[in-house]
Amino acid sequence: MEQELELDDKNVLTMKLLHYFITEKDYNPIILQGVDNEIWLENLKEDCKVVRIVSSYIHNNEQFDFDIFKTKRIVKKIKKKTLSFNMDVLSIFLDLGDNVSINEMNNNPHLMYVNAKKEEDLSKNDLIKRIFPDLDKKIKYSEKGEALFMKITKDINKYNQEDARKVEKVFKLKYPAITYTLIAINVIFFLIPVLLDQYEYVINILCTHGPSIRAGQYYRLFSGMFMHGGILHLGLNCYSLYVLGTQMESFLGKTKFLIIYLVSGIFGALFSMMFSGNVASIGASGAIFGLMGSMLYFGYHYRVYLGNVIKSQLIPLIIINLAVGFSMDGIDNACHIGGLIGGLLITMALGIDGKSTKSEKFNGWMITAIFLAFSIYMAFVYVA
Repeated sequence: MEQELELDDKNVLTMKLLHYFITEKDYNPIILQGVDNEIWLENLKEDCKVVRIVSSYIHNNEQFDFDIFKTKRIVKKIKKKTLSFNMDVLSIFLDLGDNVSINEMNNNPHLMYVNAKKEEDLSKNDLIKRIFPDLDKKIKYSEKGEALFMKITKDINKYNQEDARKVEKVFKLKYPAITYTLIAINVIFFLIPVLLDQYEYVINILCTHGPSIRAGQYYRLFSGMFMHGGILHLGLNCYSLYVLGTQMESFLGKTKFLIIYLVSGIFGALFSMMFSGNVASIGASGAIFGLMGSMLYFGYHYRVYLGNVIKSQLIPLIIINLAVGFSMDGIDNACHIGGLIGGLLITMALGIDGKSTKSEKFNGWMITAIFLAFSIYMAFVYVA
């Protein structure tokens, strides 16, 4: 005869809380070294971004004070990794001594504590009812013992598998057809005029040139991003487009990627009109900086996976390129800045699948429209 699986009240409540936060609220476990008898969960889209379930026994205020110190230290590391400024943390203690005074020890509004030795403590707690009002109902199950353990384990495994498939789908590299097409267009726009000995003429009629655009040649806002001033200029931009484009096209999809590229290039051209006076501008740099801005926004939403890459590689790359542009003549840094801002804003408007909310995308469209109207006014009216 098989022995029935027996679980004490603390383990049962831990399992129920895990099931709720993972399958109902989309929290993900955080792997921490040297942390025993507590589970850390994270969801950067929630107001309460981190939840701790602490099962170790804390018997006095000194131990609780040390727990606060330890929690602050770990949260500081999580904030740094996830590029977060403020982070509300809820700690649920399942075995807190009767002589521990939570209210007296907690003076940090971002660190919240709940004493829950049994389920009834959660249903009566005002903080839980405010932050997670459905928790009380969601952790009630008809199953007991082994049946409850099997149900919760099955549900969590199923959720984790589905979540892993979603992440794999996003980060799995796809064939970058649009990137290769854009590189080919840039090469064609360079080679054909050179082969026909019409290079100077074609640049003159297609470059980004403020007075000509204001005179009605609006196509230059678009065509200038496909012209280049020499084989080195072309090669550097095509290589940058290859490196960034293959990634961003794969992450965002072909349609969004193409829109971001073209809109960023147009924003770059408008900024060039604002600050370059009568000097002509050519090159894909504005659109490429737009891809950097897009990657910043994408990386922020996937900062659990890309936080270190954003901090150690992308941000320094942007700063170095802008610094070079300011320190050298002949580089249209205004175009770079316009493209960078435009790429970030249009990505916010288009949204990141599975991450962006409707309100975020609505705000993105509003801000993009305002920024576009401002850029057009500055380029066509104020500067003129």
